[in-house]
This record gives sequence, C-alpha cells and structure tokens, in this order.
Amino acid sequence: MRICFFGSSLVSSYWNGAATYYRGILKALAALGHEIVFFEPDAFERQSHRDIPDPEWARVAVYPATSDGWQRSLEFASCSADLLVKASGVGVFDRELETAIADMPSRARRVYWDVDAPATLDEIEGNLAHHLRKAIPRYDMVFTYGGGDPVVKAYRRVGARDCMPIYNALDPAQHFPVEPVIEFTSDLGFLGNRLPDREARVDTFFLDAARRLPSRRFLLGGSGWESKEMPANVRRIGHVGTNYHNAFFCSSLANLNVNRASMAKYGFSPPTRVFEAVGAGACLITDEWKGIDLFLERDREVLVAADGDEVAAHLQALTPVLAREIARRARKRILARHTYAQRAFQVHEVLEGSSKQIEAAG
Repeated sequence: MRICFFGSSLVSSYWNGAATYYRGILKALAALGHEIVFFEPDAFERQSHRDIPDPEWARVAVYPATSDGWQRSLEFASCSADLLVKASGVGVFDRELETAIADMPSRARRVYWDVDAPATLDEIEGNLAHHLRKAIPRYDMVFTYGGGDPVVKAYRRVGARDCMPIYNALDPAQHFPVEPVIEFTSDLGFLGNRLPDREARVDTFFLDAARRLPSRRFLLGGSGWESKEMPANVRRIGHVGTNYHNAFFCSSLANLNVNRASMAKYGFSPPTRVFEAVGAGACLITDEWKGIDLFLERDREVLVAADGDEVAAHLQALTPVLAREIARRARKRILARHTYAQRAFQVHEVLEGSSKQIEAAG
C-alpha cells in the first residue's frame, strides 16, 4: 500500500515532539511492505535543524510553506496514494489541508492521525463552528497516539466513523542503553520543550522538587526555557537532538516525565519520552495520569508522583542500585509489549481489513 503522510517533520525533532513517533510507526509499516511518502513543510527552521538524513524506508517530500506549496503536494499525493494521512499539528495550513483532504474526490482512503488528541478535542468542544466537525465524518478512520476510551468516545461524538488509539512505543534499534555522558549527569533529568499547557506542570513537578532539594542536581533539556527563572541547582542545556537522547536518559539517577495538562486530563496518553527513556535504561519518575498501569507497574517499574513534594521524596529514597533495578524491570516490560513493530501491526491489520471489506463490497 502506498501511504502518503502529511506531518510536521520526519527528519527534524526541532520544536517537533512527534518526530520519533512518526519514525517509529512509519519505519515499522515500511518493514511490513508499505511504501511511505512523507510530506512536510519547510517551516520553523526544521530543515536547518535535522536530526537524520532522509531514511531508506521513506521518501521525504519537503514543500514550501505556502498556499501553492501544500496544494501542489496534495495534488501529487492524491494521484498516487492508496492511503492519504493528515496528521494534526503540521504547523502551517493545517485547516486547509484537513478540509481539502476531507472534501477532495480521490480513490484513496483518508485517515486523520491526531498526535495531540486531547488538545484537538478541547478545541472542537469549545467551538461549534470548528472545521473538523464537518471534516472528521468524511475521513475513513481516525488514529490517535493515545487517549484510550475517553478519546475514542469523544471522536465518535463528533462523527468519526471509527477511532483507534495507536500508542507511542519503543524502537529498540533507536533507544537503548549507552555509556553515561558527563555533560548529562544529574540526579534528575527532564527533557521537554516549553509549551503553555506544560509549563505550569513543570513548575509543580520539576522546579518545585529542585527547590525542595537544593543540594541535588537537576538537568533541563528542551527549547524555550532560556528566559525562565530557575533555582540555582537546575542546569539548562537547550535543545537536545535525538542523536543524544539515549545519553541524556542514561546519565541521570532518574528521569522525569511530565504530561501536558490536556494529556493528564484525558489520561491514557503516555508521551514518546516514557518509552524512549525506559528503552534507554532510565529509571522513570512520572506525574500521575489515568492508564499508567496499562503500560508500567507502579513502584516496581515506574515511580508515580502527585506533585513536586512526592518527586523529591522519590529522589531522596532512590539509590543507584534501586534505580537500575526499576529501570531493568521497566525495559523488560516495554520490550515485550510496547514496541513500534507491535503498534504498526495494529495499523496494518486495520488497513488490510478495511481493504478486504471494500473489495467485498465492490
């Protein structure tokens, strides 16, 4: 099957947290025999901050971030695709692409792939004139990178024919234990860009813990934090390219996961960093969210905190031996149940099943 996928970027993680999710899913779909063409705009300086060259398993089509650019790309894709995918959060001309794909006559099936479903659904709920209310019923399928039953039910309420969560996962070939790096050593590391619905929770879970433990070392990676006031024991290192993620996760006593506010509200949406950090051998401390136990067992495979005070308490109780043991158990579980090969097979079965239904109807 030829899959033409419109997303933010496959080759750059710069201000683009979905990059490793796209890579994991699409690489595994290519291994199942699907042909992948990824369309991404030349926007937000991502092409000058590439993490990887064009991969062997996908063709990358970079188009100008202009009205003419997206229209020409969509016209080309629609002529050859068996499946047209529009991901949320491309960053430029999202509304136009989502509407055009829903309305255009094409033999290709259409999938809306939401990599930030809680935020999208909040927008739709708050706006009766939102363009996706009209567009979503015209897509053949909605995939989301998480959300569980709450997101599935919400999408069906706005007319989705079907909705299936395809959760984040681990690509063992990309995220694995490496030797610690002095530059990344700390007691607690956190990797995440500064975003409006994340910042307050980073204050609560990361910076408050740092204030409570002034003698411990805290490491903050990600873009946008330069102007943020920090405790003296927090070191900022800015954007961390994906080539350095394994070393970042391996070099601290523990790593922190903090969900964005919308993700925590809906639950069942573990971000990519959960799987990548565990895959790299990190001991993970996470904020509380619904559905944790579907992925990792509390206290044995992950430490769960309700606020910065509990993060600090976990860190004080953590020894290197205990951290390694928690990390070992977690990695074993993720490798057994939560890889991108398994996620891609879910997608493959859905696509193959719907193809057979169409053939039978024809």
